[in-house]
This record gives sequence, C-alpha cells and structure tokens, in this order.
Amino acid sequence: MAESAFEASAFESSLGGEGALRALGWRRRALVLLALLGCLGIFLLAHGLAAAPDLPARWRVGPAGELRLAGSPDPALQSMQGRALVALAASGGPEGPASALLLHRLPQWQVDDSRRARQLSEQRGLARALAQAGVGGELELRFDDGTRLSAPVTALGYGGLGLLFWPLAAAALLLYLVASVLLLARPRPGTVLFAGMALCQAASLLLMASEGAGALGHLALPGAGHLAWRIGLDLTTGAALVHAFALHPRRLPQARAIALATWAVLPLWAGLAGLAEAGLLGQLWWWGRGACLALGVAAGAVIDHSYRIEPHPYALVMRRFTAVGVAGLALTAVAVLVSAHTALAASVSWLAAAAWRLLVAVLLLLTPFLARSGQLLREFGLLAAVSTVATVLDLLFAALLSLGPFASLAFAVFVSLGLYAGARQWLIGRLLGRQRISTERTFDQVYRAARQVQARPERYPQLLGQLLRDLFEPLTLQPVDRVPRRARVIGGGAGLVVPLRAGDEAQAATALQLRFAQRGRRLFTPEDARLAAQVVDQLRRASAHDQAVERGRTEERQRIAQDLHDDIGARLLTLMYQAPTPELEEYIRHTLQDLKTLTRGLSASDHRLSHTGAEWKADLTQRLGAASATLGWSFSHDRDLRLTVVQWSALTRVLRELVSNALYHGHAGQVDVQFSLEGRHLALRVADDGDGRAPEAWAHGLGLGGVRKRVKLLGGEVTWRENRPRGIVCEVRVDGFDVRP
Repeated sequence: MAESAFEASAFESSLGGEGALRALGWRRRALVLLALLGCLGIFLLAHGLAAAPDLPARWRVGPAGELRLAGSPDPALQSMQGRALVALAASGGPEGPASALLLHRLPQWQVDDSRRARQLSEQRGLARALAQAGVGGELELRFDDGTRLSAPVTALGYGGLGLLFWPLAAAALLLYLVASVLLLARPRPGTVLFAGMALCQAASLLLMASEGAGALGHLALPGAGHLAWRIGLDLTTGAALVHAFALHPRRLPQARAIALATWAVLPLWAGLAGLAEAGLLGQLWWWGRGACLALGVAAGAVIDHSYRIEPHPYALVMRRFTAVGVAGLALTAVAVLVSAHTALAASVSWLAAAAWRLLVAVLLLLTPFLARSGQLLREFGLLAAVSTVATVLDLLFAALLSLGPFASLAFAVFVSLGLYAGARQWLIGRLLGRQRISTERTFDQVYRAARQVQARPERYPQLLGQLLRDLFEPLTLQPVDRVPRRARVIGGGAGLVVPLRAGDEAQAATALQLRFAQRGRRLFTPEDARLAAQVVDQLRRASAHDQAVERGRTEERQRIAQDLHDDIGARLLTLMYQAPTPELEEYIRHTLQDLKTLTRGLSASDHRLSHTGAEWKADLTQRLGAASATLGWSFSHDRDLRLTVVQWSALTRVLRELVSNALYHGHAGQVDVQFSLEGRHLALRVADDGDGRAPEAWAHGLGLGGVRKRVKLLGGEVTWRENRPRGIVCEVRVDGFDVRP
C-alpha cells in the first residue's frame, strides 16, 4: 500500500520486502519459473553454439581486403598461413566464394547494400557447407595460389564463443528478468511498454552474442542478419520509449496522438523494407538508422516537454539517459561509416555495436524505478560508454595518425581510461543528476537548527521542515497522514517521506513529504533517507537535551532563589530592624526590594516585557533618587512579549551596570534611558551628563566586560561614545532578537 501521494514502483512492490513478496502469491512462483526458463534458454543457446561445426583457424583481413589465414592448429593449414582464401565447399558440394566479408559479423551494420548482399550470401554458403560436412567432416579450401586443401571440421566448443558472449548473454538475461518482474507485478501500459523495450533489446543482445561466436560469421540464428527486422527491433524500442514518455511521469494531453504517430513508424518501415527487397529502394541502412535517431530525438523532445510542464526528476533523468543513448548511437554510426571501406570495418562495427548495445541495456536497467542502489550497474554503464568512446578514438587514431592497429587501440584505451578515472564522479553526477551534500554544509545546518530547537522546542516541526528544505531543496514539502516507521524513498525516487519524532516517541504522529529534490533536478536516494533519519534523530536529541537541561536550570534557579529568600533575605530583614540610622534602614529596605526582584526573576520561567519595563523603571527611579539624580525614561514595543530567563537576566544586569557606571564613575545628575523593540530589532540607549570622557581608552574590567559578554549572548553589539556637551552614551543593538508571543 502506498504510504503517500506517490505510488511505489512495480519493482519496489515486488522486491521491496517480505510483505510485498507474500502479496505476489502465484506471481512469485511464476517469476521463479520464468527465471529458470531464461537461464535454461541461455544454457541451451551456449550449448548449441558450442556444438556447432567450425573451422579450426584464425583469419585476418589482407591489405587488399582479402581473407587471409592467420593461423591454425591443423598441420595441413599451417603451411598456408598468410595465403588468401578464395573459395570453399563441402566434399562433393558446390563451391562458394570466400572473402573478408565473412569477418564482418554484423550484416545489419553493413552500410553498402551490395556489400551486405554479398556478405549474407557468403555467410549462408559457409553455413550450408559446414552443415553438410558436419563435425568430423572436411571442407575443401581453395587459396589464391591455386592450392586446394581439405580442412577438418571441429566443434566450436565453449572456448570459441568469444569473450563478449557471456556479458551480452548476461545483460540479455537481466533485461528479460526485469521485464518479467514488471509484467507480473503490475501489468499496466507503462510497464508493458518498458517490458517491450527490455525484451527487444534482450533479443538483439542474444543475436549479437551468437554472431560473435566462431572463427567466421556464420552462427547467427536463422534470419538474424536480415536488416529489416533487426533494425525493426530498435525501432520498436524507440517507439515504445516515446509512447512511455508521453504517459510517464505525467500523461501529456497529446499522449494518444503521440502514440499513434510514433507506432506508425513500424508499418512505414515495413513498407520501405518491402520496396528494398523488390529492388525499388536503395540505401536501406541509412533509412533505418536515420529512423532510429529520429525516434531518439523525438523521445528526448517528449520528455523535455513533460519536464517543462512539471519538473519531475524522473523526466530530467530520462532526458539525460535519452541523450546518452542517442549520442551513443550517433557515435556508433559515425564509426561504422568512417571505417566502412577500411580493413578495420569488421572489428570497429563489432566493438562499437556491442558497446552501444550494452550501453542501451544498462540505461534501461538504470531507470529510477530499478537502480537507485545499482552501483554495479552504474559502473557497468560508464564502462560501456567508455568502450564506445574508445572504439571511435581507435578508428580516428588509425585513420588520422596512420597508427598501426595495436598502437591505435592501445592509445585509445589509454586515453579513454584516463578520462574515465579522472571524470568518474562527475560522470555519475551528470548521469543521475546527483550533487553531493558536503559534510561541512550539513553539519553547519544541523548545528544551527539544533541550537534553535534548544532555544525554542515548540518550533521543532517548523525547524525540521526548514532544515530539510535547505538540505534537499524540494519543489514541495507538505505534511501527510500516512506515517512510515522510518524515513523512506517513494515513487521511484520522486519523493521522500520523513516521520516527525519528538522526545522519546517510538512512532511519529505526523510526517513530512518532500517531492522532487533540488527543484526537480535529481531523484531521492536511500542515502538521502538515511541522512534525513539522522537529522531527525539529532534534532530530537537536541530537543530532549534542551528539555532536560531546562528542567535542571529551573530547579537550580528555584533552589538559589529559595536560599536567597530564606537566608540572605532574613539576615537583611534583621539588619533593617537593627539599623542605627534612618538612612541605613532605608538603604537596606531598597536592598531587600532588589533581592525580592532578583528571586522572583530567578524563580519565574519567563517575564512579560511590559512588567519587566515597569520593574526597571521603578528600580532605576529609586537608585537615581538615592543619588540625587533624575531619570529620563522612554520605553516602546510593538507588542507585549515574553522574555526568557536568560534574556531578562542579561538585559536587567546590562541596564543596572550602565546606570551604576554613570552614577559612581561619571557622577551624573541626569540619566536618560531609551528602550525600543520593533519586530526583532532591539535598541537600548543609556546617556548621562557625567564626567566620563574618551571611552575608547577605557580598560574593560569586570563591569564593562560583563556588559559586552551579556550583549553578545543576546546576539547583539554594544558601543560607547562621548555625549554632547558632556557625558557618555552607550548603545546596545540586537538585530535578530529572539522574540516569543
């Protein structure tokens, strides 16, 4: 069941946990059966290819484009090493031509129509001859010097499948399994389209794996080299991609029209293939690859339009993936075109096409629904992209710098791996739109939020929400009713749900839902969920610590206030009754009043600003009157607020210290106090007409040092200057005074 407005992906629903797997029921057993069938199919394909007949020889392209023998374990063939093969036949069968086109394993990447027809003809002739001879039989080979030899036909064996067979087959199996999971878990239009793309690419990968086996290109499945339906698989993938982008992440208003126009490409392609078969149309390869690139560009345009309507991070990631896939296809096409009539044509077409196929497979597996934790897949995708670049560089170095095959390949691999090692983190960040949150930035933000929570525990939800905004920059942040037990990513990375916990609550009552990280530029990841959980825990600890500390402070203040009242107050009261003069009795009486004010302030948790102002005025009036000085009083505030004990204590002591300095050091006869609080701006001005001069030369002892310390505790600044015509002015400014209603 979805835990927010976002729905979990099909992959999450099927693999997300024990409950999800139990909910699958029979589909889980069906998935196991399909997985076994897929593995069995790969094994049967490998076994069938390993048992196929083959010539035990290695071949290379000669300087004139001929097929030359590079080596063989057979003694009879070793004598013809370096000679060009002209024709071959089974014993008693018709002789067929043989050329370097047999080394071009991918007819669908053969640009020239006539060369493709010759290649297919030679490959079919070789396949018939090997089938007629069978394993243990012989083939008649004719070389360019007229020599005829009988070569034994042996089984290919698993060692002859080639190094790329297993990666290609594994990628095909993985795509097949992913398609099966999606179809079984949630057979909706979007998942059906994705499964169709995965199955088309899986079929292409298996065909390419079979084409890479053997010494010569003859082991592809029947009809596998036919250009029309091989490109048709890519066109089907492209059409499904455009259709899927019109439906997800949001259904576009023109989705139906886009789908009809996109799928119309397939019957149009079938018509073009029919015309080419009838000899009425040429350059079919150009038409096919052009259509694939056009569908890729169309997919990019559709997902870009979707992102402009709603900046969903999935749309942004898919736009990047589409650009990578189209760029890979364009690079592969360029490599094939440039090398079409060179000795490198066979190797370049094979390596470039294999790298691009693997890149497309990895991009499909890297979709946000499937690979938020797929670090291995990300690395594999980068290596596939690097392989594509290395192939193109190999071709360019060989063609432009006249390097040998080995030197150009080594140079290309060296440059590509250097680029990969130097730019790996940047590539991953650009591929997934991920920007790392620095440790310093995170610590600073959590520290500031924790301090604010300690000062204002009741603002914990607002402070946590603001901290999550600062860390992840979501497009929206809103409370939700369905609360998970822990922070978790939902909607394939489109959202993050964070439960709000305060104190020691085991289960949060509310949660915050964040949508579209970094203003829709990236997806949420499991690392983000862990970071959010740690932030919640730290703020909860800060709040709990503040409450415990505040309880301790309150108890200690009350104890001190009680001790002052019971002990010092009682002693002062006794002294007052025993005072020898009326002046001393009056002085002790005012001291008792100050003590009463102090103990009441210590025992109270907060103080009304209006009451505090009245107490300040009464206290200063009494003190100045005793010193035969007058008080000028101005007190204004935009609303009556509650001062914390720390604020009350700091302001009271600052004001008393400044007035005491004016009386006892400046011998002032007039002291003017102006206090104002507007919003969060607090201003306190104490001016006198005393004897003070040159405050910049004063030595700041305990009195002035205490004033500076208390003002700094409030987050403000204090300055002294000379008054005109005489005296000193002290100004206290706090621009960010923490106010409470």
